[in-house]
Amino acid sequence: MAQAIATSAYRKAKTHSSSSHETTILGRHLPTLEKMLWGGTVVLLVDHAIHGELFTFSLRELLTVGLPMSVILTAVWALYAVVKERRGKVTTAKIQ
Repeated sequence: MAQAIATSAYRKAKTHSSSSHETTILGRHLPTLEKMLWGGTVVLLVDHAIHGELFTFSLRELLTVGLPMSVILTAVWALYAVVKERRGKVTTAKIQ
């Protein structure tokens, strides 16, 4: 959830402070990361609510489960962004 909050805050700050058009690959796909993070947050909240674990988070659990999940999700998103950009360039080159 912390990464989702930070990503949302960063994206909103970038859209208010500069032009809304990002020039980097990852910058253009930041809304996708934001959606993935918030989606995962909602699913985990529901899971914890079902199992009665809403307020029983431990530092150990956050470091051994939460942190690796966030890192893997971010890596998958970065790979997605790169593949999507390359496919877009290939499609554009074929059209021209």
